[in-house]
Amino acid sequence: QVQLAESGGGLVQPGGSLKLSCIASESFSNIDYMAWYRQAPGKRRDLVAFTGSGVGTKYVDSVKGRFTISTDNAKNTVYLQMNSLKPEDTAVYYCNARKHVDDYWGQGTQVTVSP
Repeated sequence: QVQLAESGGGLVQPGGSLKLSCIASESFSNIDYMAWYRQAPGKRRDLVAFTGSGVGTKYVDSVKGRFTISTDNAKNTVYLQMNSLKPEDTAVYYCNARKHVDDYWGQGTQVTVSP
């Protein structure tokens, strides 16, 4: 079982930046891919970005050019650098790991974009 722990959320003004981190309990060499999802109040949980050696790196259209997903394999950590934040980016952000057919989730970290 993969354990995930996110950090880095907070309150930021529109146009600002935040960097989320997610530490996994095991090596990424054992994991198919890592991803970030987000869930706004009253809405479903949606994919933001994913990255993996066998699947490449992809972003949803709404964050392309603003968000960057990256990994530090030595630290078993995946990051989400978020720039030019907008109020509509406000959500709880979840780290996800796919290993074989199983999905693992972190507890989530709140990101609020507001003046």
